[in-house]
Amino acid sequence: MLWQLMENGLEELKLLQTVLVLLTTNTIVHDEVLSKAIVLCFRLHFTKDNITNNTAAATVRQVVTVVFERMVAEDEKFKGLSEEPPAVQGNSNRRSVSTLRPSAKDAYMLFQDLCQLVNADAPYWLVGMTEMTRTFGLELLESVLNDFPQVFLQHQEFSFLLKERVCPLVIKLFSPNIKFRQGSSSSASSPAPVEKPYFPICMRLLRVVSVLIKHFYSLLVTECEIFLSLLVKFLDGEKPQWLRAVAVESVHRLCVQPHLLRSFCQSYDMKQHSTKVFRDIVNALGSFIQSLFILPSAGNTSSTSTPAGGSVSGSQASGQGGPGAAGAGGSLTTQAAFEYRGIWIPLMNVSVQGSAKATYLEMLDKVEPPSIPEGYAMSVAFSALLDLVRGITSMIEREVSKQEQEAAMREEAEPVSPPQSDGRPQEPMAHEVWEEMVNACWCGLLAALSLLLDASTDETATENILKAELSMASLCGRLGLVTPRDAFITAICKASLPPHYALTILSSNAANLSNKVYSIQGQSVQIVSPSSDSHQQVVAVGQPLTAQPQGTVVLTAKNIQCMRTLLNLAHCHGGYLGTSWQLVLATLQHLVWILGLKPAVGGVLKPGRAVEGPSTVLTTAVMTDLPVISNILSRLFESSQYLDDVSLHHLINALCSLSMEAMEMAYGNNKEPSLFAVAKLLETGLVNMDRIEILWRPLTAHLLEVCQHPNARMREWGAEAITSLIKAGLSFKHEPPLSQNQRLQLLLLNPLKELSNVLHADIRQKQLECVLQILQNQGDSLGPGWPLVLGVIGAIRNDQGESLIRTAFQCLQLVVTDFLPTMPCTCLQIVVDVAGSFGLQNQELNISLTSIGLLWNISDYFFQRGEAITEELEREEAILLKQAQDKGEPLNRPFHPAPPFDCLWLCLYAKLGELCVDPRPAVRKSAGQTMFSTIAAHGTLLQPPTWNIVVWKVLFHLLDCVRKSSTTADKEKIESGGGNILIHHSRDTAEKQWAETWVLTLAGVARIFNTRRYLLQQLGDFFKAWEVLLDHIQSAALSKNNEVSLAALKSFQEILQLVTPIKDTDKPDALAAMDVPPVLMESIQGSGPGRPLVRSDSLAERLAQRYGAQPSLPPPGEELDDSALWWSAWNSWYRIGTECTRPPSGGTDKLVFVPSQPFLTALIQIFPALYQHIAVGFSMEDLKKLGVILHGAVSVPISSDSSPFILPSYTEAVLTSLQEAVLTALDVLQKAICVGSENLQVMYPAIFEQLLLFVEFSCKPPQYGKMETKHVANAKYNQIQLFAPAEWVALNYVPFAERSLEVVVDLYHKTACHKAVITEKVLQNIIKTLRIPLGLKYACPAESTWKLAVSSLLKVLSIGLPVARQQASSGKFDTMWPELANAFEDFLFTKSTPPDNLSIQEFQRNEAVDVEVVQLISTEILPFANFIPKEFVGRIMSMLNKGSIHSQSSSFTEAEMDIRMREEFSKVCFETLLQFSFSNKVSTPQEGYISRMALSVLLQRAQDVLRRYVEDERLSGRCPLPRQQVTEIIFVLKAISTLMDSLKKTQPENVDGNVWAQVIALYPTLVECITCSSPEVSSALKDALGPFKDFMQPPVSKVQNGES
Repeated sequence: MLWQLMENGLEELKLLQTVLVLLTTNTIVHDEVLSKAIVLCFRLHFTKDNITNNTAAATVRQVVTVVFERMVAEDEKFKGLSEEPPAVQGNSNRRSVSTLRPSAKDAYMLFQDLCQLVNADAPYWLVGMTEMTRTFGLELLESVLNDFPQVFLQHQEFSFLLKERVCPLVIKLFSPNIKFRQGSSSSASSPAPVEKPYFPICMRLLRVVSVLIKHFYSLLVTECEIFLSLLVKFLDGEKPQWLRAVAVESVHRLCVQPHLLRSFCQSYDMKQHSTKVFRDIVNALGSFIQSLFILPSAGNTSSTSTPAGGSVSGSQASGQGGPGAAGAGGSLTTQAAFEYRGIWIPLMNVSVQGSAKATYLEMLDKVEPPSIPEGYAMSVAFSALLDLVRGITSMIEREVSKQEQEAAMREEAEPVSPPQSDGRPQEPMAHEVWEEMVNACWCGLLAALSLLLDASTDETATENILKAELSMASLCGRLGLVTPRDAFITAICKASLPPHYALTILSSNAANLSNKVYSIQGQSVQIVSPSSDSHQQVVAVGQPLTAQPQGTVVLTAKNIQCMRTLLNLAHCHGGYLGTSWQLVLATLQHLVWILGLKPAVGGVLKPGRAVEGPSTVLTTAVMTDLPVISNILSRLFESSQYLDDVSLHHLINALCSLSMEAMEMAYGNNKEPSLFAVAKLLETGLVNMDRIEILWRPLTAHLLEVCQHPNARMREWGAEAITSLIKAGLSFKHEPPLSQNQRLQLLLLNPLKELSNVLHADIRQKQLECVLQILQNQGDSLGPGWPLVLGVIGAIRNDQGESLIRTAFQCLQLVVTDFLPTMPCTCLQIVVDVAGSFGLQNQELNISLTSIGLLWNISDYFFQRGEAITEELEREEAILLKQAQDKGEPLNRPFHPAPPFDCLWLCLYAKLGELCVDPRPAVRKSAGQTMFSTIAAHGTLLQPPTWNIVVWKVLFHLLDCVRKSSTTADKEKIESGGGNILIHHSRDTAEKQWAETWVLTLAGVARIFNTRRYLLQQLGDFFKAWEVLLDHIQSAALSKNNEVSLAALKSFQEILQLVTPIKDTDKPDALAAMDVPPVLMESIQGSGPGRPLVRSDSLAERLAQRYGAQPSLPPPGEELDDSALWWSAWNSWYRIGTECTRPPSGGTDKLVFVPSQPFLTALIQIFPALYQHIAVGFSMEDLKKLGVILHGAVSVPISSDSSPFILPSYTEAVLTSLQEAVLTALDVLQKAICVGSENLQVMYPAIFEQLLLFVEFSCKPPQYGKMETKHVANAKYNQIQLFAPAEWVALNYVPFAERSLEVVVDLYHKTACHKAVITEKVLQNIIKTLRIPLGLKYACPAESTWKLAVSSLLKVLSIGLPVARQQASSGKFDTMWPELANAFEDFLFTKSTPPDNLSIQEFQRNEAVDVEVVQLISTEILPFANFIPKEFVGRIMSMLNKGSIHSQSSSFTEAEMDIRMREEFSKVCFETLLQFSFSNKVSTPQEGYISRMALSVLLQRAQDVLRRYVEDERLSGRCPLPRQQVTEIIFVLKAISTLMDSLKKTQPENVDGNVWAQVIALYPTLVECITCSSPEVSSALKDALGPFKDFMQPPVSKVQNGES
């Protein structure tokens, strides 16, 4: 009934409603009936009436749906019963399918007929269909497929339909689109409507395909491959615009289904011989986008290419205004668009992200292809790309995370067992799929995204593109795909940098990461408003970071946006970057450079200060951004603490290689370097302190290289970084703490030590400042790090300049004042070494001196903490010894055999010893004083055997060095002591300055020998040491420097004052009791800073107990045998004496050195002290040696510039101290002999001999070699005028000789009777010596001399003559008499004339002396004539005779005549003569002989004188005779009268007959004189003639006279 209505065209709408109600309310309508109803609806759809038409269409759609819904319901009902589906055969009779249930069968038949109809074939089931449109059929097909996918998936029959019917149909219908090329004329042969692509069908086909792929992909794998390939083809540039648009929409639909995409990848791309569908889809999208920029789309007339604008980024579409004036945040929003090479494509908002909302695929009512707005295709493609990336990445990320969690849980559940096999096969599978997906799509994606990024003008679009690139990069990183990861990162990097800039660096970066050279320019920052009318807003202008200055580069807002993405990437995905860190960091470095960010404290980058030149220009917009960027930058490196170790290493390596480039670039120019890498290394190190060990070595190794860079700024930052890291590392709270983790502590401190190898002063300064801070903050906890820190402080060199040394020294001072107690005792030795090295540096004298003070403080510390230090050192020693034994090698430690505490002292002494020979006098002086003070103050702590080392290795070694330096020192004058300090003349040559050192050293050593002698004598080789010391004293004494030589003698004196020690030697009161000079007392007590020595003693004892050796003292009274020492000293003294008093050989032309008087005095003064020790064995031999030296010493002349101080003036007669000393020495000897034994007395004669030699000096001063002591030499050396004029020197000896003479007389007085004195003819020698001054008399240099000589002679004779008489028989004095006679004669009848100015009183006094001599003869000699040789008596007689009638020289004036005649003397002589002529006590014939001889001589003489007088008188006539002759005759006449008197008094028997005859014979001669004219002569003659009356008596007869 309904059918008829339809056919007749009545009540169509009612009809349709009825059918619909019938079909939907129940399930009764089946099979043919159902088909009839459906056909009915179809036919109504094709009526002319529009309303009917549409209603019918809707009804058809609903009916079709109902049919399928019924089937679904039916399936639900039978769900419980499971039945084996029979195998499906190819269905030939298209009418019924037996295997299906009723509803299913209806659905099957309906679907099958729909396919037939679309394919333009007759339907099988819908009998009665008259017409059908393809578009409607396709729509119906699509809705069924879309709404009831499970029908097709569950029932094989339906699946079969899909495969057999639908797919071929779709492929067939697609053919026109595939063949068609836009612009080619359609071929004539084929009917046009079929061949030309028809929009409605095409569009619907694509919808069907979308559904098929979406729902039935799993069934239709192969068919889908074909569909997808077709789809890709439709995107081709040659296809019509609408076709491409629809195709893009379809592709977009696929892109939002990542799981589908994954299946494509698994099914096609991963199979061997299959098309790479997934890859093609992506690539097609990419090339589609590219093609849009190449071909302007048809009908896109509005886009006009304008010439490039002012910016690099290309041109601007004419339809659009420039960016808003308000800058980046401008209120005018411009349309989002892409622009590339003049092609401008707007961007529309096509769909919400993640859903593909198609526009054209939904235009079911359009028959003609619509016109597609410009930019639509691009917008869809863009969305498709973004969705594709988003889908893939999020899907894979989810799966990866899930898998990682599972793995982690498995790990926790069963940590040991390997993962179970059943889980395994899928895992690699999943990985492979992920990797394949990425590998397939990355190239296409990258190409497309890069292009879009380049062309994008919209911030949001750019952001999306960057997000896509970022997520791809991170995904690749996560999957470990290095190449695609680097590619995406490179893209972002390129986009961050200015256009042409990027290419050079990143291409080389990608090609060869390490091989980059570009340098760095300084820049300044200046704020400008946005400039440029380009569509890219410029926000900054800066200088490129390149080797050649290239002007400036421009940064746009987009660059900054990319930079932020890059930061984001590094921040969030740092762990996956691996080697790409290098790309990322290189780019950031350039951007930071262009933006002018500079590193600040801790490595944070801050906007730099404006430096010279406007090379960096920043807009206000970017200025506000900068702090944010710098903040993100910091956060980026802070987040490195969350990276795993491997990633962290990648980051560090990248930073290091960046830094290497920056370093290479900074070579050879002093431009500002790029400090980005160094700053960031520092930042990274600081945030990763908790695991610093893993990155410390590479980090610090690189920074150390930076520190050696020639560019100062670069170095400075390297040092800043390394020192900050060390300080941070030491103060960080590590687990376990550093104090328990020594290895880590040393690791942290090691770079500090390495810095010492850097030569740049600024770096060392930083290093030392760091040390200072470490000491101040962590000084207490350094522990095993001390050697390192001390090593750094001590690594100073003289070429480093003052300030460095000063800083280092501050550190050392801090150590010594605060940290000695906290450091291990083993480091104390290092402290000593370091302090020593500061003493030795020559940049800053004050530091050297202060460091010597520090050494003193250190020694003090050792002293106070002696016991504690000893214990700790011994513990260490034991460990070391054990280690050494295990290795089988000896312990390597300086001064090894000594105990470790002593070694510490020895190191200290050795250091001071080195300082004692420093080139600077002040340092030497200070070090010397300190060294001897410490040895004096703290020496008691040392073990006795250690003293051995002190003596030999320290003291004597020092003396050797000083001696060597002193002897080779320069004698050139030093003008001034640096600055304008004047130098005293006694220190104005190096030689003189060294002399001072030598003096100090020698004195110090001698003092130690003196105060510590008891201790030293217990050492085995004390005697040897003593010899060496004496040798040093000797060489010093013989040095040509007066100061040194004199000091040497003082030291000699000091060691001679040694006393054999008693029990309390070490105590000061005992020292006072001994004869220790006050100086020493001071040094011993004032040794430590005001500490008494008692304390030291107790400590010494405690230490001694510790070593179990109580110092053994000898029992009181038992003396050590010292004689060998003293004899050794005597030999040294003798050698010194001989050397220094030996006159110079050679001529006088050579400048010679003459020892000074004080020196000689000191030398001689030593003898008495020395003699006390050696008196016992002192022999004649030794006395001779002594004599030689005394004589030599006295003979040394005095330099004329010192003579005024030493020589007495003319009027004084004083001895010089030297002469005093010589006499004292002899005096000591003489006294010793006096109290000594017999055999000593043989030395008397030698002493006399010596003294007499000195007596001779009064008349002939000694010669000093061949020197003439007249000229005054001017020596260059000591500027000494060597010799005074001769008479000065001569004068000098008179008092000495006279004093010697007095000593001789005294001594002779005591010793005249000694056997030796007699035997050695001492008296004779005395007389012989005195004869010289006596003979010279008035010619003596000093008048006192001969007077003293006479008085001495008289004294000596008064003692010696009695002895001589006693010994007459022995003949020991025989030779003395002639000597004595000569002496008398030389004196009484001197050849010298008295000086003209001699007063009369003087003359009379002198005459009295002569008279005294004659009286001596008359009392001591003549009365004993019988004991005296005859010749001697004869000579005496003739002498007296000569004296009695002496004629004086003719030079006197008349007035003085009678005085000058020495009448008194003559008279005495005469009387003596006479007295002995008539001696009435003739005891021996010998005496008679004397008197006879005397008379005959006298008378003979008178006769001669008288005769001559008479003769002369007669000849002279009237002229008076000379006064002289007259005097003589008067004298003779007086003598005759005296003789007559004497003859009368004598008894006649005593008078020889001859005498009378001679007397009487005188008479006639007297008578002849009467004629003389002179009244005086006349009166004298009267007196003479008077006595002759006694002869006037008558002659007696012969007989009477007897027989005689």
